[in-house]
Amino acid sequence: MKYIYIKYNMLLITICIFCLSIQPLQAQTKTDSHIHGHVLDAQTGEHLPFVNVYIKGTTIGTATNESGHYHLENIPLGTHTIVASCMGYKPVEKSITISSNGTNKQIHFEINENAVVMKDVVVSANRCEVDRKEAATIVNIISPDVFANTNSVNLAEGLNFQAGLRVENTCQNCGVNAVRINGLEGKYSQILIDSRPVFSSLAGVYGLEQIPVSMMERVEVIRGGGSAIFGANAIGGVVNIITREPLRNTLEVSNTTQHIGGKAWDNTTSINAALLSANRKMGAYIFGMARDRQGYDHDGDGYTELGKLKGTSIGMRAYYKFSNNSKLSAEYHAMHEFRRGGDSIDMMPHQVTVAEQAEHYINGGSLTYDFISDDTKTRFSLFSSMQTVSRNTYYGTQYDVNAYGTSDDFSLVSGGQFNHSFDKLLFMPSEFVAGLEYSVNKLEDIQLAYNRTLEQNIYIASAFAQNEWKNQRMGLLLGVRADKHNLVDNVEISPRANLRYAFGKTLVGRLSYSSGFRAPQAFDEDLHIMAVGGEVAIISLSPDLEAEHSTSISGSLTWTPKIGDNELMLLAEGFYTNLSDVFVLTEKGFDAQGNLLLERQNGSGAYVAGVNMEATYSPFIDLNFQLGYTYQQSRYKEPEQWSDDVEAQTRMFRTPDHYGYFTIDYTMLNSLKFSLSGTYTGSMLVQHFAGYVEKDEQVETPQFFDMTLKIAYDIKVSNNSSLQINAGVKNIFNSYQNDFDKGANRDAGFIYGPGLPRTFFIGLKMGI
Repeated sequence: MKYIYIKYNMLLITICIFCLSIQPLQAQTKTDSHIHGHVLDAQTGEHLPFVNVYIKGTTIGTATNESGHYHLENIPLGTHTIVASCMGYKPVEKSITISSNGTNKQIHFEINENAVVMKDVVVSANRCEVDRKEAATIVNIISPDVFANTNSVNLAEGLNFQAGLRVENTCQNCGVNAVRINGLEGKYSQILIDSRPVFSSLAGVYGLEQIPVSMMERVEVIRGGGSAIFGANAIGGVVNIITREPLRNTLEVSNTTQHIGGKAWDNTTSINAALLSANRKMGAYIFGMARDRQGYDHDGDGYTELGKLKGTSIGMRAYYKFSNNSKLSAEYHAMHEFRRGGDSIDMMPHQVTVAEQAEHYINGGSLTYDFISDDTKTRFSLFSSMQTVSRNTYYGTQYDVNAYGTSDDFSLVSGGQFNHSFDKLLFMPSEFVAGLEYSVNKLEDIQLAYNRTLEQNIYIASAFAQNEWKNQRMGLLLGVRADKHNLVDNVEISPRANLRYAFGKTLVGRLSYSSGFRAPQAFDEDLHIMAVGGEVAIISLSPDLEAEHSTSISGSLTWTPKIGDNELMLLAEGFYTNLSDVFVLTEKGFDAQGNLLLERQNGSGAYVAGVNMEATYSPFIDLNFQLGYTYQQSRYKEPEQWSDDVEAQTRMFRTPDHYGYFTIDYTMLNSLKFSLSGTYTGSMLVQHFAGYVEKDEQVETPQFFDMTLKIAYDIKVSNNSSLQINAGVKNIFNSYQNDFDKGANRDAGFIYGPGLPRTFFIGLKMGI
């Protein structure tokens, strides 16, 4: 492992030396030309602070000050596009020509609120910045407002508020959670940090709860295989966490305290700050979070339904601009988390009947160098991302002193990307993207009590290329990705095709095709050992396990008509994914210690098909509606037998045919805000292993409706500082599972529905 660290450090040093060495070749000629002006809200005429104003295609940029004014210095000669943009507002572009040195121009902007968020810039559609409305595939955005309005304190809680997405808890003891996209299990989706796949299988076991809200600028979500450019194993879709970049000097401190089910407390404190140099060539955003949650026992049997959790995280994102067209960015995060579930959770784990305990130490970071040519048509980037995870665990029952384990994980992704904009290529303007990536994942998981030592070394060499011909009327994207995985004999070729066509100003249609694969390797749930019937369940891989392949198609219509001065957004999307040699779990009996053995094998095949529907509307500035609904079917092509006690089943487990969400927020007098949100989960089929019950079962669950109310009041302390007090209740109707197993023989995986019972919360936030 030390050798890997040395190689990684050498790689980072090489990148830095290369970046510095090419500076004399790329610097644009500075001038004494300046641009200044203000940015107004088009409806109210109010000066808007903290709006991003930048020269498109360069690193020149700033943000408006508290009075809504901005100033840009040293503008190069030539014609440029200057952009004013802000989350929640429609970006505005203006053209300007600097023809001589010493030019001083005044450019003012008026921008309109964008309640339906269709014109934000996204990067997940094709690995380069593009207006969301013109993206080749549908990219949904989870903004900081969504996390705030729903009182979500981490990534896992906020992901529920997107059509086609569900986050579920799959273990009563330790709280393993997974995100399902379009009905496919979490292992079919890829979690990215700033477009880099450093979220390894080990990090993914509990990772969704370990990402704090304060770290994220926004989250971009692509449903289905249209995201294959980020990796062919992104069959279900992609969740791309865009970390915050400093825009102005700020400081914010917040605390949220929750009382879960009237029994357990959950306290989360976060702090973040942004610091910029006077000339804005350097900046850093720093964040930190601490969380302390008590264990929650819903049915009073002495065993947790929500485990005890203590965690801290700290990190930063910083940049340095060498010139107007080159920038070096760095990101770092460190997280420590302890979680424990079972009975008597304050005792040593081997002194109790059931205990699942995990302590994580996570360190990760990245370096990215970006260069933009003088004409802004060509850009390239070099990047390297790394993450290490060290985990100490106890997965045991019946006072087993040998059930301790350790895990070590190292992930590295390095590569380069080239972009070029053509004024015309064959028949239309186009954007060409190509790149190379090399990723390494080294995992060692030792569970001596269960005679399991897993050593998995993954090496993937990848190349990708795509070209998107586009104008305002239509877009055609053709791309391909090639991956050589060391556990797969052949090179995997994954093509991608997307078509966008605007039938008018308000109606846009999209079609998408892609393919992908999953290698025969251990995934996050394979690294979790679950208590079942007083013993444990252990997952292993069949020696004959082969790669799983997928083909995905989707089509959508987006309608954005004007209703008065406001915009309505309606979206309907149909999707179909075919899986061959699908991975399934099958019971293989018991070992000498009586532990249940499960083996991952290839099944006959499966498909997922359905429809996502979304609507967003803002009848006036202070009132916003958003809702989403999914109808789908996730089925095996032939019945799969997972236990001799039950009939073979074609339905995929833990996947409802119906689910959805809604959010409503209303602001009164610019200071009092009411937020109402909720999720609906339809009935689904869940496995129930024997132990507390006499034999294995397949249980049809009830449906659930989980609604949250939050009230927030903002107090303006001074011109540049504010205070917010908020309070509310989650799961107002206490729509929660009521048939948990009890006692030491329970099946800890028999858990479904909303993640929390009725929970009251109160919060405080201060900002400067």
